[in-house]
Amino acid sequence: MDFSHLGYTLIPVIAAIIGAIVAVNINLNAKLVSAIQHFAAGVVFAAAAGEILPDVIHGNSVWATAIGGILGLAVMLAIKQVETYVKGPVGLLTMVGVDILIDGLVLGIGFAAGARTGLLLTIALTLEVVFLGLTVANELGESIRSRAKIVAITAALVLVLPIGTALAAPIALLPGVVVTGFFAFGLIALLYLVTEELLVEAHETPDSPWITSMFFAGFLALLILEELMAK
Repeated sequence: MDFSHLGYTLIPVIAAIIGAIVAVNINLNAKLVSAIQHFAAGVVFAAAAGEILPDVIHGNSVWATAIGGILGLAVMLAIKQVETYVKGPVGLLTMVGVDILIDGLVLGIGFAAGARTGLLLTIALTLEVVFLGLTVANELGESIRSRAKIVAITAALVLVLPIGTALAAPIALLPGVVVTGFFAFGLIALLYLVTEELLVEAHETPDSPWITSMFFAGFLALLILEELMAK
């Protein structure tokens, strides 16, 4: 079983910690945050469409695709539903921790598809995890005065991501039809992340043409990077 790719998971972990450090020291402009969220959503969408979707299609298993996709949607909706009942800092940390664990699983699924897929998903999920780090740091800042403690809690939380990736490592050893089901699960999880989390949060700030265009800039940026890596 190959765990060599786990080193890549340190990239989003470090990025999230940097995001938390920025959040506790700088009051970021709301429009800038929205623009970067649009960009991140475009990058994640391109990763889902360009890297995971082809593996689902080439799996040639309708039942595996259906079951994996339905399970992926059910898990994401369940997480969303729990968020409505669990309040306060503990609730926030629990839900963000689950989100990051899912990100780790998706990343592990990506590496099961191939090194290039895993690397591109690492780039996409790094941007998403940065905003989770920002969110946690901002929320904790309302009840915790120590900046160092806020950063430390955020750092401990994002370490769940490598755990999720490690849990997904055995997927590559499973029968092809089962792997296809996991790919479908990862695809739905990523699309849910884009449509129901990143873009929803981004639209809390009024849009302008340049902010909206950042989604497509992110999408094109990952497509171009994918083309360059293929050469």
